[in-house]
Amino acid sequence: MENKAKSTLQLIWGLLLLIAGIGVFFRIPQLMPEIKKIEHFEPYIIFIYFCFYLIGILLIVGGGKKVYHYLKSKNEADTKAG
Repeated sequence: MENKAKSTLQLIWGLLLLIAGIGVFFRIPQLMPEIKKIEHFEPYIIFIYFCFYLIGILLIVGGGKKVYHYLKSKNEADTKAG
């Protein structure tokens, strides 16, 4: 029972990571004009873009990995049971 609760929690965490990663990609175009207005960050704007997109990619990959492993283990358990 405890293992099932833990795996369900991992699925929920994976889905939240996926949603957060997708949200980063939607937020970047809204946020970058505000960052560009700050003169101090002007020479580093490419690096800032890179960092934001890297964060989004890592969140999506991490969440996708958790969901994939959950579905894979669920499928293996169904195959063994049936």
